[in-house]
Amino acid sequence: MNRIAAIALTLLGAAGPAAAASGPFFSLGNTDFIVLIAFIVFIGVLVYFKVPALIGGMLDKRAEGIRSDLDEAKRLREEAQEIYASYERRQREVKTQADEIVANAKRDAEAQAAKAQDDLKTSIERRLQAAEDQIASAEKDAVRAVRDRAVQTAIAAATELLAAQVKGGQRSAGIDEAISDVETRLN
Repeated sequence: MNRIAAIALTLLGAAGPAAAASGPFFSLGNTDFIVLIAFIVFIGVLVYFKVPALIGGMLDKRAEGIRSDLDEAKRLREEAQEIYASYERRQREVKTQADEIVANAKRDAEAQAAKAQDDLKTSIERRLQAAEDQIASAEKDAVRAVRDRAVQTAIAAATELLAAQVKGGQRSAGIDEAISDVETRLN
């Protein structure tokens, strides 16, 4: 209430246009005085119905709402920063995992290439060995065929010789000679 009285007195002292009005200031004929009285009554009605307290309460509620909105915004910001940090961590982990997968794949590919190369060498060695075995077998077959042919030739020669000797009467000496001849040729 003291505040309102101080404001009213300040307004009365600062009423420059009121001094310019004609006639005495404190009369009902002076419009400036009537306006001043109406203003004071208006201020009194506002104070009587506690409008300044209502306005102050509304402003306090608004300030509290703004404060709660700021707190909520701060909380949301912190939560967003945590989520962002979590995603950054997850991204780093995923990148690390991807790098590990690539490195493992590279190692596996190199191991598979080395294994394939070793398998190829083994296969070539087996084929070479098989070819050498076939060559050795062919050589043995050729030597055996030559021996068989030599034996057949020796037998044919011995048969002819025996036939010639049988005609000549030297049968037993020729047989012994032919047998020894065949033995020497076979060994």
